[in-house]
Amino acid sequence: MHGESGLEAEMEVQKRHVLLVDDNPNDLELALEVMNQRTQGGPKVVTAQGGPEALAYLSAHRGRCERPSLVLLDLNMPQLGGLDVLDAIRADAELHDIPVIMLTTSGEPSDIQACYKRGANGYLVKPPDLSVFAETLKATITFWLGVNQISQAPAVQPA
Repeated sequence: MHGESGLEAEMEVQKRHVLLVDDNPNDLELALEVMNQRTQGGPKVVTAQGGPEALAYLSAHRGRCERPSLVLLDLNMPQLGGLDVLDAIRADAELHDIPVIMLTTSGEPSDIQACYKRGANGYLVKPPDLSVFAETLKATITFWLGVNQISQAPAVQPA
């Protein structure tokens, strides 16, 4: 069985970047702090405070080399919610294959089902315990950016 060593996975994480989307500045700050503390040498993290800011960032960074490798997306946001942002990403031929992980406080089965039905790659409920939250984020980043294999093929243009 072929697999990457821990060092190889860490090096792969460093080459990529994450778009972290949340309307709550305290949650953004906490997630950034956790990611900086627990993923030393980790990915570049770009934040967007809400759906409109996230879509503006994605629109400006559409190229294969500059777009995020992973989106961590809050579900419940005013103006433009997480499901709307997810729909926009999945509908865009240049962005549709970016992994999107919902990172939210809602553990409601209907929310979980709706996110997966609309193309989320994962659904994480923010744990209230900071150390558990830190380990959850570290494991998520390591898997999606270091271990998981991503497509290097150019995006398919619509006919």
